Amino acid sequence: MDIIQIVIFGVIASILYITLKDLNASFAFFLLLITGIVIFLTIFHHIGTIFQLIKSLGDKANVNDMYMGTILKIIGIAYIAELGANITKDAGLNSVAGKIELAGKIFIILLAIPIISAVIEAILSFLPAT
Repeated sequence: MDIIQIVIFGVIASILYITLKDLNASFAFFLLLITGIVIFLTIFHHIGTIFQLIKSLGDKANVNDMYMGTILKIIGIAYIAELGANITKDAGLNSVAGKIELAGKIFIILLAIPIISAVIEAILSFLPAT
């Protein structure tokens, strides 16, 4: 399914949602949830291709596999947290969406600590010892 099909699918689902939300709110939300899952599954194999490309670029640049793996995990956490937050926002649960976004940010910071430490160590190695 290419982008035009995904957009058409999303627009049709949005029109159905607007039509159904006053008649049956729970079914309308279920429609949005299924739409999001279908779109995510449609693009899932493209995500794998992107991850493989980033990993191969890291290998060519002789970047430590730990750092590349961490970067890929951070990207994954960001997208998963955004998806979860958007679904809960669609359900009208903005406070829960905010907590999901906060959790995603905390996990990203936790994963980034080794990279931040390595950057600081590299900078300090260039400075003259006093």
